Parts: sequence; C-alpha cells; structure tokens
Amino acid sequence: MTGSQTHDKCDVRNLKRTANTQSDVRDYRLSRVQEILRQNDCSAILLYDPVNIRYATDTSNMQIWTGRNPSRYIMVFADGRVIGWEFHSCTHVWDELDLNFELRSAVGWTFFSAGHEAERRAEAWGAEIVDVLQRRAPGEFRLAVDRLDPIGTAYLVKNGLTLLDGQAMMEMARLAKSTGEIVLMNESLRACEKGIECMHRELRPGMTEQDLWANLHYENIKHGGEWIETRLLASGGRTNPWMQECSNRVLQEGELLAFDTDMVGPNGYCSDISRTWTVGGTRPSDEQRHLYEKAYSQVHFNMDLLRPGMSFREFSEKAWRIPEIYLKNRYSCVAHGIGMVDEYPSIAHQVDWESGGYDGVFEPGMTLCVESYIGAEGGTQGVKLEQQVVLTESGCVALTSCDFETDWL
Repeated sequence: MTGSQTHDKCDVRNLKRTANTQSDVRDYRLSRVQEILRQNDCSAILLYDPVNIRYATDTSNMQIWTGRNPSRYIMVFADGRVIGWEFHSCTHVWDELDLNFELRSAVGWTFFSAGHEAERRAEAWGAEIVDVLQRRAPGEFRLAVDRLDPIGTAYLVKNGLTLLDGQAMMEMARLAKSTGEIVLMNESLRACEKGIECMHRELRPGMTEQDLWANLHYENIKHGGEWIETRLLASGGRTNPWMQECSNRVLQEGELLAFDTDMVGPNGYCSDISRTWTVGGTRPSDEQRHLYEKAYSQVHFNMDLLRPGMSFREFSEKAWRIPEIYLKNRYSCVAHGIGMVDEYPSIAHQVDWESGGYDGVFEPGMTLCVESYIGAEGGTQGVKLEQQVVLTESGCVALTSCDFETDWL
C-alpha cells in the first residue's frame, strides 16, 4: 500500500475541508482495511479496539469506556461488508453512515457484564462469531483479531478457528494517510494549538500544574475533541527525569515548565506536541538555554534527515547523536507514528537498536512525531520538545506552527 492520495505540498497545514471530506476519508480507511486483509489472504477481521473500529467505520461510542469494557465489536470482510455488534440501545451511532453493514446486539461476557455466567455467554458469543464467518466466507477458518481476552480466544479456538494478529494488520492499514485524513488531523491540531495558546496565556507563578493542564482539556472539549491520553506536564525539578504526570505542585517563577499534549481531538485524530517554557516568561538561565538548544537541535536535525524510502534502521543510525551526559535519560524513541493515537512505527535509538529496534521503510503519507528529551542523569531540570510532521514525496513537513522558543537559541 502507498500514500499516493497524500498531498505533496508544503502548505499541508492549510488544506481545507470540503463537503465530501468525511465521506472520502471513510471510503479510504475502509479500503485500507480491505487491502490489508487481501494482502494477508484473510477473509475477515474482528475488531474490539475502539480506535480500530472508528478507523474502519467512523463510528464512535464511549471510546474510553469501551476500551476497558469490551462491549461493542465489528467484523470487517475483505469485500467491504461490515457486521457491527453494538452496545445496548446504541444503534443510533450508525445513523446516516453510507456503509454496507448489518447491526446485531453485542454479547457481553466479561465478569462485569456476565458475572458467573461469563463462560456460558462466551460460548454463545464464540458460536455466533464462527457462524457469521462461515455464512459470509464459507470454508474460512482463519480470522484476524486485534484484541481479545483469554476466555474469548479459547472459545474461538475451541470452535476451530485459527487466529491471526489483527492489530499488526490494522497498524499497517493505518500507516499512510490520505489528503482527507490530513485535513481532519489539521482540525485536531488547530484545537490543540488553541489549548496550548490558552496554557501559555494563563501560565503564571502561584498556580498549580493541574490548574494549567486543565486549560488544554477545556479547549479540547470546547472544540469537539475527545480525551487526552496522558497527564504529562511537569515543572521545576519534576522535569527531570521525564514522564512525571501533572500534580498539585505550585509553579515558581523562572523554573522550566514542560508538557506533552497526547490529545485525541476533533475527528478522533491525535495531536501530539511537546513544548517547554519558563514560568512567568522569564529569560532562561544559561543552563536552561543550553538544554533547550540541544533539544531543539535534536528535533530539527532529525526532521531534516527524514525522507520517504529511508529505512528505519538508517534513520536511527544517522539520527542526532545525544551527548553522553544526556544519554541515560533519553526519550524512549527517536520518532513514532501518529494518527488517531500513537501508531506504528516506533523508531529506537541506535543505542537501543539491538534490544528494541525493528526495521521498515518510511513512506509518503506517514504522519510522525519527532521526539526529544534533554536532561542530565541526576540533573535538576530538563527540556521536552516534540513536533508532528507528515512525509511527502519531497520530504518532511511540519503540521503545526506552534512556536519554539527560538530567542533562547
């Protein structure tokens, strides 16, 4: 599969939604699922992950809750037909969708929904899944599945099915974005930028980290967004090491404040931006400026390096070299895919390649986040930066104009 439908201009941020964008995106995404099924000689895929369900059908229903409680699921066939098992009294979420679909009532067999009847219900559920597969793909006993609890897996295998890794298939299907997807992603990014602007405007000494973080949530919901996957905002000494979630700590003038949005915004697309500021807008210290310059260099060096046709391994080998003093606290990857949430691939640092790297090739249409965290082991502060980009035929293009602190450089 290629990203041939992806825009190859440097004005990708300014692509405008048309009346048919949403419909075109639905058609494109379903066609990607169909194509990956055909590539794997598989007739159907059973999806429980709410993000995968949304990708394939554009239906959304209590995403966080159904992510923890497997209460709605779909089966997509390689010919484009869809069977949807929907949660109680929620068939309306499928209204006005131009899909070839059939709706059924979901069978819940978790302990929460079935109690001590779980095994009996799982057996009935498994029999129905096999029956649906056999009726629409006679003689097919291979089924791709993205996510399934052990009891469900056991009953499908008991009924003669061979299960394939559907999550890997969906990650590959979601890899290259269409022009329409970039339009929808841009709408999410604009909402995220409004949240960042609000945080910057409200940032002042004496407020808590949580006070500040609430501004991003507010703007996300206000503009039709959905949820934020993490609480990664830290100040002062809590900026080192990274991955400390926001707290009731009171912000102090002159210290660093860093955050990572991880925001699932309008249209269900993720906006993943990291920036670092000083509290009170003070002039940074020499150490703060030095940390920032290193993080800025890492992000922009690696953005300039990225291009279609490059292998993941080559990118990792040629990526900006992290100075030894900051290596221990490096971010978990050099870059990662982004779509509706964090997606394939995750590019390991060269130092981590043997233990955690895997190869592949960058394609036009991939959207990625280029990462940096710079903070010395045992240090008292650190800088987190991240830029969301799209790969076009001619290279890497930023999807956000959210300012860096270039006057610190």
